[in-house]
Amino acid sequence: MRKGYIHINTGDGKGKTTAALGLSIRTLISGGKVFFGQFIKKGNTAELSVPDYFENFTIEQFGEGFLLGRVPDDNDIRSAEEGLKKVAGILKGGEYDLVVMDEVNVAISKGLIKVEDVLSALDSKAGHVEVIMTGRNAPEELIERADLVTEMRKVKHYYDKGVKGREGIEY
Repeated sequence: MRKGYIHINTGDGKGKTTAALGLSIRTLISGGKVFFGQFIKKGNTAELSVPDYFENFTIEQFGEGFLLGRVPDDNDIRSAEEGLKKVAGILKGGEYDLVVMDEVNVAISKGLIKVEDVLSALDSKAGHVEVIMTGRNAPEELIERADLVTEMRKVKHYYDKGVKGREGIEY
């Protein structure tokens, strides 16, 4: 049985979730099974359609929507806590080859879940399960625990010129 490693995609640059989706597709094409849990996010993202193309891809959203310009409320906290509980069970169960915890770093930095609870979930994962955690502001405790950390750094972005998120590219 192969060892599953822990990856982090963080930083202020574009591409953290996109990179996790790319590795998800690679896992699926290689015959693996993927669970993609999205913290914070709610609603229309293109990746919600991936199960239409790959039967071994499961995606769930554990959020009440983006937190830009608003303070998290009890519903945000409840959704994130329930999501982490579900993901912890999935990690431990070992049914999936790859588990993505999309925007989990943001959920931690916004106080929706505790880094200690995420570390506990990682500590109880089945040995073969590969994990990707995405989002800005990855806490140092997760960086230390990870086997691979990639920081996406913005050099230039069309957002700065007022370009809005585009379907199929940003979501």
